[in-house]
Amino acid sequence: MHDTPITRRDLLARAGTGLGLMGLATLLADEGTLGAAAPPLVGPSNNPLAPKRPHFPAKAKRIIHLFMNGGPSQVDTFDPKPALIKHNGQKPSAAGLKTERKTGGLMKSPFEFARHGKSGLEISSIFPHIAKRADDLCVIRSMYTNVPNHEPSLLMMNSGEMQPTRPSMGSWLLYGLGAVNQNLPGFVVCCPGKPVVGPQLWSNSFLPGIYQGTHINNSRIDPKNAIPHLRNTALGAKSQREQMDLLNKLNEMHLARRGGSDNPLEGRIASLEMAFRMQTEAQAVFDLSKETKSTREMYGKGNFADACLLSRRLVENGVRMVQIYTGDGQPWDDHGDARSHADKAKQVDQPIAALLTDLKQRGLLDDTLVLWGGEFGRTPMSEGAKGRDHNSAGFTVWLAGGGVKGGMTYGATDEFGFAAVENKMHVHDLHATMLHLMGIDHEKLTYRYAGRDFRLTDVSGRVVKDIIA
Repeated sequence: MHDTPITRRDLLARAGTGLGLMGLATLLADEGTLGAAAPPLVGPSNNPLAPKRPHFPAKAKRIIHLFMNGGPSQVDTFDPKPALIKHNGQKPSAAGLKTERKTGGLMKSPFEFARHGKSGLEISSIFPHIAKRADDLCVIRSMYTNVPNHEPSLLMMNSGEMQPTRPSMGSWLLYGLGAVNQNLPGFVVCCPGKPVVGPQLWSNSFLPGIYQGTHINNSRIDPKNAIPHLRNTALGAKSQREQMDLLNKLNEMHLARRGGSDNPLEGRIASLEMAFRMQTEAQAVFDLSKETKSTREMYGKGNFADACLLSRRLVENGVRMVQIYTGDGQPWDDHGDARSHADKAKQVDQPIAALLTDLKQRGLLDDTLVLWGGEFGRTPMSEGAKGRDHNSAGFTVWLAGGGVKGGMTYGATDEFGFAAVENKMHVHDLHATMLHLMGIDHEKLTYRYAGRDFRLTDVSGRVVKDIIA
């Protein structure tokens, strides 16, 4: 446990070097260029997940991101376009739509739209359950992003940057606000496989490792397999706690000898501590069998349904952000036949509506922000005979709860649904607005790395106050 002794020669060498550095420090301080002291080590007195005060009063306390990976078509879901019926089959140029891409003819939606709720929100027939929650939805029809390719658009929607690897939104939230429940991970990602790009989508990147998302394979949610097993059944809780404290102490001593700024080791120390604390509380939270039969039936069956129910249990128990991917790969990437959207919608429609209903019944929707959408949209023109290609110029997402206005649409695409033209909203604007609802000034949530200050919204982003209640 004691430091290794040093020789007199080493002592003199280190002392001499230290005197020189003291002189250099004095000069740098006089010039005002002396850097800040290194952060203290991870430990009981410096918990990186301790709750932090927001910049201003928040309307939302937590986020659930329902991620339709692959890119759902806006004109087949929440942005009806009668002009596509009128000009069905025509070349875009003949109908007055100019594009720089070589495409097929304009293609009407194979699905009917109808108005729902007191607001009269227009929603596709493939979402009959979500349609019943129309008055809770704030549908943003004027989203756009940089490029129509999966990898950069997935990264942009998750981390605000097209290039890997930057911290994901969930990691930024944990860094900025900390965690409410110290016995559960603050950022949980449910995905029954691996989407394009993969774990980089919930990465902490250059932020300390404790802020990385915790991936749960929800192909079968089993509390026994979801939680890492660190407990020794031959020892009591007190003895195991003492073992964990000793391990942390040894790790911290090792970290101190390496300069005290090794983020991977800091993250390892914190993650081991978190995994140990998760053994009791997390087992109960992940046990869906504790729900009533009526609640289970309300959500329905399947991977996505279980993940939606789990998300409610997680946020109810203090988790800051939960992200749910529709499935492995890119399920919504319907190049061959737009009618396949009906199959994906059937998988997510009932669980999403149940989640909104459940949150509202429990008084959680008011301060839980729910985001639905993909990384981009799809073209109103056909690809092949019946499919649709990627489209970054205009697409739709919707928000619910968490301080946003319900029963409304914001922005608009052109008459064909190709490009955002009214109240255009970039992904940076979406992130800035979501952070604002969480009580965070997106321009002040920064982390210094490689000589510059980074943030989720890069050097852009505006808060769209028109959608805030």
